[in-house]
Amino acid sequence: MDSSLPLRRTYLPWVLEILSRLLMVCLYRIRTRGSERLPATGGVLLVANHLSYIDPALIQVACPRPIRFVGADAVRKSHPLFDWLFRQSGTLSISSGSALETTRRVISALSAGEVVCVFPEGAISRTGQLHAIMRGFELMARRARVPVVPVAHDGIWGSVFSFSGNKLLFKSPRLMPTSVFVAWGHPLAPSAATASRIRRELLDLGEEAFQERPVLRRHLARECVRALAKRPGHLQIIDRTAERRPVKAAQLLAAASALSRRLRRTIPERRVGIVLPPGAGAAIANLAVICAGKVPVNLNFTAGKAATEAALRIGEIRTVISANLMRAKVQNFPWPETTLDLREEIAAMGGKRAILPWLIAAWILPNQLYASLLGLPREGDREEAGVLFTSGSSGEPKGVVLSHRNILANCWQISSLSILPDSAVLIGCLPLFHSFGFTVTLWYPMIRGCRLVTVPSPLESRKVVEAIRDEEATVLVGAPTFLRPILKKAERSELRTLELVVSGAEKMPRELYESFQDRHHIELMQGYGLTETSPVTNVNQHNPPLLTETADIQEGKRVGTVGRMLPGMTARIVDPDTFAERALTDSGMLLFRGANVFEGYLKDPQKTADAFRDGWFVTGDLARFDEEGFLTIEGRLSRFSKIGGEMVPHGTVEQTLVEVFDLDQSEGPLVVVVGVPDASKGEALILLTSLELTTEQIRERLLAAGLPSLWVPKVIVRVDKIPVLGTGKLDLKSCRQFAAKADTT
Repeated sequence: MDSSLPLRRTYLPWVLEILSRLLMVCLYRIRTRGSERLPATGGVLLVANHLSYIDPALIQVACPRPIRFVGADAVRKSHPLFDWLFRQSGTLSISSGSALETTRRVISALSAGEVVCVFPEGAISRTGQLHAIMRGFELMARRARVPVVPVAHDGIWGSVFSFSGNKLLFKSPRLMPTSVFVAWGHPLAPSAATASRIRRELLDLGEEAFQERPVLRRHLARECVRALAKRPGHLQIIDRTAERRPVKAAQLLAAASALSRRLRRTIPERRVGIVLPPGAGAAIANLAVICAGKVPVNLNFTAGKAATEAALRIGEIRTVISANLMRAKVQNFPWPETTLDLREEIAAMGGKRAILPWLIAAWILPNQLYASLLGLPREGDREEAGVLFTSGSSGEPKGVVLSHRNILANCWQISSLSILPDSAVLIGCLPLFHSFGFTVTLWYPMIRGCRLVTVPSPLESRKVVEAIRDEEATVLVGAPTFLRPILKKAERSELRTLELVVSGAEKMPRELYESFQDRHHIELMQGYGLTETSPVTNVNQHNPPLLTETADIQEGKRVGTVGRMLPGMTARIVDPDTFAERALTDSGMLLFRGANVFEGYLKDPQKTADAFRDGWFVTGDLARFDEEGFLTIEGRLSRFSKIGGEMVPHGTVEQTLVEVFDLDQSEGPLVVVVGVPDASKGEALILLTSLELTTEQIRERLLAAGLPSLWVPKVIVRVDKIPVLGTGKLDLKSCRQFAAKADTT
């Protein structure tokens, strides 16, 4: 902006203000909370998140006082329209060469009693997430001696004026006005308004605003049915369980609709167990159960008889949907008396004759009418939509209750990134009793429309590779345990179509990352989540492209981290012992809050109370954020041993052993460190391994690698194979049982 432009209290011409408000009314439905917190008079500095070009208009409409904005001079100069808007709205333009002058003018405006808004990220986010907070606003507030009010808005990402989907303007228009929520924070004294404090406040307000999305109150079944009915001819699933079986959206929807009517009549209980591998059958069964007004519970058929019996008892599950072939394969499973074969149930309801009317309806009826024909409610919100039983590292498994809000929130959070667009071809090999398999490879493709290619098990590495090659898959997700064999068995040409490979469930070893890059030229993206968070909380993504001449490079990934939090989430870092809050950039216990965070364990109020602290979910992981918002997981608290007052990370010792002995873990883990009670030092380290290693070799190599003597395992327990769960994670319960037998004296 020209420095000769005078400051004035009311600088938005009434014509421009009317046009701005008309635009907002036509394109957006703006709701707000907390605007009364804004001081009625005097200078105020607003700091806001930045998601689109239309942000200033949104915030101005939600604000009871006129605002003067600070904008990038490069944007002003990029087009005559922007130059005109800057001048007419009184926007103060800032650049690296004019930063000092602009700061002086902001201080003058604040001292004159005006409201000034800055976007402390310095640019529009092209990832949809909060980036680093620059500190220039601190000087402005302190010199002007005015309060700082954080303000965050949600809902604009994905609109035509944002960079969602790595596009600007060239996006399908929304037929209905976009719902936008603006959340206002409490005024902060200039001395308290630090960059780290503002980052925390903006994350908290962003979570508050995200919770107000109308879609989160909807019913999961209705959303899936409507989405499938919108695209009846879309190839939804390619089932490669036996022979290749393509299933269109209308076929999936019709079969599930017909089956849901039968289940509604024949099953009285609320929860229905499902024991099926990933595939069209599992998708039909899950959709049919939830459309029948019941709760699907995908049971872990690898967990062992005692754990499964506990899950059936806790969930009050008397009916299980499976397949006769599955029953023959999993003989140790405690099958209840009412165990239904999916094929026989479809045949009993009339087979193709019963499905045909629903198939016709899927092609000719509007999606809303089809959902109403099934009698699906419009609202699910916090009601139970699914239950997943954790592996139970100690004692009985815990039933994680996921609500409609939880699953829909995580689907929309993932959808807001650019990693799983509707054009994606996703490999679905993770079991549906795995939280990622349940949300991301079951419900997400139905809602979003990306194609799903299913393989019965992630352990069938060759089949996974063939599915990627034959179906030209673009996205693969798996635990390091499942990705290692693929690295070893696949040729580079077979994985050429993969655009994204995400590693989750456990920490991704650096050598696995480097091996994928060297052999297949694929960069693994590490993610993070828990069953209790539906599950995804963080993920790395490719750096967003430069879409305008004025854009600066923005990072979407950072090696060694699990990425930024998904939109609509916020976090705390606390002392593991006292729960005293620490800075987000310090190491400590990680706590989460968000619409995707569950509300409690099934029939276990004590474990639920233990899982939360003042409304924050306690992850049990030690972690820290950097200033850009990337999260580093340092390990589970249960995977640290306190020896002589020092915290020893088991994962670091394991990774060092892999490196110094050059171990090939492509077929599974070969070394695991476990802590056991020790009378003299609190705990002792036990090494479980299937290799012929001696304590002398281990000590020599670890000390040479620079590890402290305290970190060297003193006892070795040899096992035939390191136990691993069906989810790909270490079976820590079994590992501890092996370690407990060791003599540490």
